[in-house]
Amino acid sequence: MNSKPAVFITNFNPRLTGVSSTIASVLKVQKNQLEVSLVGNPLYGCPSPIKKRDALRLSKTRPENKPFNIWHVRRNSEMQLAIVARDILRYPIKIVFTSAAQRRHSAWPRWLISKMDAVIATSEEAESYVSNVVSVIPHGIDLERFTPSKNQKTIWSKTGLPGEYGIINVGRIRPEKGTDLFVEAMIEALPKLPKATAIIAGATKQKYIPFKKRLEARIKQAGLTKRILFLGEIPSQELPALLRGCRALVALPRYEGYGLTPLEGMACGLPVIASDTGYFSEFIVARDEENSCGKIIPVEEYKPASKELIKLLSNEERFQKFSKNALIQVAKNYSVFTEAIAIIKVYEELWSQK
Repeated sequence: MNSKPAVFITNFNPRLTGVSSTIASVLKVQKNQLEVSLVGNPLYGCPSPIKKRDALRLSKTRPENKPFNIWHVRRNSEMQLAIVARDILRYPIKIVFTSAAQRRHSAWPRWLISKMDAVIATSEEAESYVSNVVSVIPHGIDLERFTPSKNQKTIWSKTGLPGEYGIINVGRIRPEKGTDLFVEAMIEALPKLPKATAIIAGATKQKYIPFKKRLEARIKQAGLTKRILFLGEIPSQELPALLRGCRALVALPRYEGYGLTPLEGMACGLPVIASDTGYFSEFIVARDEENSCGKIIPVEEYKPASKELIKLLSNEERFQKFSKNALIQVAKNYSVFTEAIAIIKVYEELWSQK
């Protein structure tokens, strides 16, 4: 970086989350367009972060040729520090917040959000729950990292996992993410898909270990301990290759703010079976099945998910159609480059107001 950053992108969560993933993808584009620093915890493929105290020190003065610094925040703790810097320390900054939640925030986040200088919503539904939205910008995918497989079987064989392909669920192990619904759907589907192995890629917090143990017992009871596997958290750099070894992504959360992992799967050519929450229906289902990328099923309903998965993976023509549609949909509408440029436009509009 040749001069003081004008934009500070905060990442205070040490764990890899969907928020972390989208920050990393956007930042890799933005760093080539403006002077920007990551603050807090490192992200794969991004410049090394600076510490919070260094971000505060650098924010004391205005950036070159700009009327103020911009802090782009996405979490409560990040909003809090930015507000302190702006309103108590009186540093020349303005705060941009990205909101993906598709439900009413609790009182404290609502107050924090009300203090933002600009809010970006990731969908029209998310926009309806917050004020001061200046732009609706859907999340995008890094299409240089997430690419389709040229030889799915070979890639899968390199994982050392059983079977000829994977059916993947990506997300933390907890009830809200519907991990139990995925397990039940796989118990129903796998007997009719003899070449498949179901994999769950996600970390388990301490308080959800009993929940995971109950799922492991359920899998053992079904006689599928070698075909439904918990992989733990997968490093960001390894996820694209794992997706390329699979033939479907199944996401059955009970609630989702946006939901980035289906898009990542789609960018790798995977059809998606997903519950009717988050932003899933917007990018998976077209008006006619000929252009859809998979199927949306009601929340809590794992049996329809199982049936749709069997139909998908038992019919090569159907699979190829959905796979092709998925690639077209992501390339046309969900590139992270488009997202990043739209966010920079928000920054520029703020700077122009002085």
